[in-house]
Amino acid sequence: MTGELAAIGLGAYLLGSIPSGYLLGLLYRIDVRDRGSGNIGATNVARAVGPSAGVLTLLIDMAKGATPVLMVEGLEPLANAPSEHELRARLVAATAAVVGHIFSVFLRFRGGKGVATTFGALAALMPPVALTAAVIFGVVLAATRIVSVASLISTLVAPLGAAALGYPRGAVGAAGLMGLLVIARHHENLARLRAGTEPRLGTGSADSNG
Repeated sequence: MTGELAAIGLGAYLLGSIPSGYLLGLLYRIDVRDRGSGNIGATNVARAVGPSAGVLTLLIDMAKGATPVLMVEGLEPLANAPSEHELRARLVAATAAVVGHIFSVFLRFRGGKGVATTFGALAALMPPVALTAAVIFGVVLAATRIVSVASLISTLVAPLGAAALGYPRGAVGAAGLMGLLVIARHHENLARLRAGTEPRLGTGSADSNG
């Protein structure tokens, strides 16, 4: 099983590493890393390239998190495996995809901030948790108009929601680990929040989260 988990983790990492926002920008001869926040996420792509490209980036980044998790279910070696082994494989796939997005091997281990990919992974792993996180994100964003605040709070809610809904400790731990990765990737946003300089949506400031 160890070899299978390693293969699943590697495959999920490589899929997560595909820099969708960066590649979409190149189609328009734009390097999104040189625009706005310099991030390859959906919000910065929308600002640098256009709304359609931003939406497509968001959908692809979510799919990068969900697809490896869903593919694990169809793997022949796991077809007759005990449920705890399949769960472990799904958790490895989810976490590895998020790691790949944040530390993309195709961009010299630089990448996005992992919010959309984490949401996609959670949607495949624990749909009620993902739905709760999405609602929290929307409420906080409407209240603050700060994308990073909404992202961070919804990320923190995910492991708490998983625990409250009775998911196994491994699933709670995976949600927590993905959340920590996302939070660590937001270190610049946290510094700006402390300084009171984090921009809000609609201010015309360079995007600092997506």
